[in-house]
Amino acid sequence: MPLRPTAAVLLTAAALALGAAAPGAAAASPATASVASSVAAATSGSFQQVTGFGTNPGNLAMYTYTPAGLPSGAPLVIALHGCVQSATDYYRNSGWTKFADQYGFAVVFPQTSSVNNSLSCFSWFDASKAARGVGEARSVVEMVTKAESLYGSDTHRVFVTGLSAGGGMAADLLADYPDVFAGGAIDSGLPAHCATTQAAASGCQNSDQGLTPAQWGDKVRAAYPGYTGPWPRVAIWQGTADTVVRPVNATELRDQWTNVQGVGRQPASTRSLPGGTTQELYADASGKPAVALFTISGMGHGLAVHPGSGADQCGATGAYFLDTVCSGYYTAQFWGLDGGSGPTNPGLPAPSGLTATASADSVALGWQAVSGAASYQVFRNGTQVGSATGTAFTDTGLTAGTTYSYAVAAVDGSGTVGARSAAVTATTPGGGTFQCFTASNYDQVLDGRATRAGGLTYALGSGQSMGLWNTFVIHTLKQTGPGYYVLADGQC
Repeated sequence: MPLRPTAAVLLTAAALALGAAAPGAAAASPATASVASSVAAATSGSFQQVTGFGTNPGNLAMYTYTPAGLPSGAPLVIALHGCVQSATDYYRNSGWTKFADQYGFAVVFPQTSSVNNSLSCFSWFDASKAARGVGEARSVVEMVTKAESLYGSDTHRVFVTGLSAGGGMAADLLADYPDVFAGGAIDSGLPAHCATTQAAASGCQNSDQGLTPAQWGDKVRAAYPGYTGPWPRVAIWQGTADTVVRPVNATELRDQWTNVQGVGRQPASTRSLPGGTTQELYADASGKPAVALFTISGMGHGLAVHPGSGADQCGATGAYFLDTVCSGYYTAQFWGLDGGSGPTNPGLPAPSGLTATASADSVALGWQAVSGAASYQVFRNGTQVGSATGTAFTDTGLTAGTTYSYAVAAVDGSGTVGARSAAVTATTPGGGTFQCFTASNYDQVLDGRATRAGGLTYALGSGQSMGLWNTFVIHTLKQTGPGYYVLADGQC
């Protein structure tokens, strides 16, 4: 069940910090030499603990996997486990060793313990441990330096990925050390520096923080003031049914890193991947993707893996390792670890001239043809609602008196979806019956009808103040349009 923000529970939620276990999941034991040896036998390389890697202010352990015959100048990947997991769990289940062998790079598996956190979570929520030059963040970077010394790794091709609390720490590391990491992947994780205290952790996991993209970007820029170099390329992975780290975190991550990269929030291209996965690429002015958002329909909280011997398969299932799609395969490609330069901006250009004409319960759309298009996809409020082989489409069954946003994208003969058009809006005329919702301010935020800022609650869309964010203040909100709510106490 959701964590309730009472005084006692806030302390409990802060201590758990992404450690709410799935039914039947048991805490993983720390890695041991005997377990490491037995797992290593299944690969061609070596999995081992490395000591003496620096001052280690974060009290972490360092494990590495190196393929046989790894040459000098190879890339380096840092892979951070989730709560109630160990380095061995992530080594054994995540699938990263397959691609280390195939593409030729070393992997460092940092490990925290119950000494640092009761559920062995990385402390993404603690400013004294997750900032540049201190705590766990510094320990991880000391591991990078050690690995570069041991394996001759390419200092310009260092990447970091992590699951859940490890994903939150990965995001913090990308903000803290953009001079160290060329790219990152945040799996079921949180925006960089969303929380800086334990008391704020639960709110980040469960709620829209109500920040603008620029405010999210400022959290990254403030982590290393004065930095003027290139920013890391960031992949974001999120399941739509995640109740531990709510899907809004993926939206906030996208807003944060597109703002930092200076690219728009309209995807340059969209395509479908296995496991009900949708990939959206956000490209810079040259067309090179800087941010990728992978949304997995129906997946809960965990790392996306897909066991098997196929080229796009990897990993093993277990607690928080979920059989959907091999996230490591697409992340490695996004970073360019497969020998390429990363994904280009595939697909046809965006259709132009989109128009929308509304009637009481429908909107008629029209647009200019795109050369080479086999069909077109139509999106309403960001979600595909239909397709057309020509340059017209009528969206029916709509609500009167409601504003809708539309975009279209051309699809080529191979099925690749190109860039979406600029959005246009249309408002269906007339009134309508609007649904009302009576609930506590806490649940209104949790259910996406309100936002929270500074301990106060505001109605989504109208921005009307609703008072304190807790379970004791109850209001009725009336939805008067998509994503727009007004206070309606005593009116419904």
